[in-house]
Amino acid sequence: MTSQPSPADTVASASAAAPDPRSRRRVIVLSGVALIVIDILAAIFAAPAGFPDPKSTILDNLEPVAPHVVWDFAPGSPVPNTPLVILPFHPSITSSILATWVVIAVVLALCLVATRRLRLVPGGAQNVFEFIYEQFADFAGGLGGDRARRYVSLFSAFFLLIMFTNWTDLLIFGGKIEALRTPTSDINMTIGFALVTFVITHVEGVRALGIRGYLGKFINLSGFRRGIGDGLIDLYVGLIEFLLEFFKPVTLSFRLWGNLYGGGIMLGVFTALFIPFVPIAAMALEGFIGFIQALIFASLTLMYVLTAVESHHEEEHAAPSFASDPEGDVGPPLIDAAAAAH
Repeated sequence: MTSQPSPADTVASASAAAPDPRSRRRVIVLSGVALIVIDILAAIFAAPAGFPDPKSTILDNLEPVAPHVVWDFAPGSPVPNTPLVILPFHPSITSSILATWVVIAVVLALCLVATRRLRLVPGGAQNVFEFIYEQFADFAGGLGGDRARRYVSLFSAFFLLIMFTNWTDLLIFGGKIEALRTPTSDINMTIGFALVTFVITHVEGVRALGIRGYLGKFINLSGFRRGIGDGLIDLYVGLIEFLLEFFKPVTLSFRLWGNLYGGGIMLGVFTALFIPFVPIAAMALEGFIGFIQALIFASLTLMYVLTAVESHHEEEHAAPSFASDPEGDVGPPLIDAAAAAH
């Protein structure tokens, strides 16, 4: 027979499992002291120019839309600002480009350190690197199946780059050093990311289907076999889908830019109004938004590419089947299955 625990043992185990109120109080007190120290240091070294006037500090924290020019390669030529020039060109290195280079260098350095000495029995850094890559591969496979395995590196590269550039606003230099700006709060950078997605999507579509097969996704003439009306409807739908391809980079870039630029303004206002209290909640929210926006951008890029490499014939026959074997092949019709059962 197994011996039952005595009441004294039960009380002792319960008291051991319960948190000590004194330790909890100690943590709260130490956290308060740490916040006061951080507030004093922030007021001395990182306070806005107009502190403690709330109006001037808010205006000082608002980030301008145009990025700061760090190196101007053509200082004598002004930027053209006429209605005829849609995309003005002025050779220069802005603060957002410089911050992007810093993020790329840091991410590449971390990857090189983690994969410097690859072994069959991984160590700590290699184990973490392999775990992160496996998570990316599983997530991409869950979105697009086996076909998405080819684009895991594209998905992970976009996710890591955008996530870390989003988080630069939370670091010490975020908004404090004029030469370094959160890259995704610059509309030029997000448009550049979206254009890379646009080019990769259509290049992969042509590579997988050929020029004729890829254009057949938008110019479908098979509907005329069923009649003029069906043919015209197919052409109209194809035209709409073709035009929507050019709106994808617009929505991608403005979604990312709006969330990060607005988040930077939120952090600036909170810092100006509540500098005696470190805006930890706002910083945590901004960090979560940066993570989610990176995931959305990378996921949409992956789905756009997978849609581009899928032929029009596969799209028409993508209806779910009622019976399938373990390998994913469509099983026999229900009538044949019933006949086989008898």
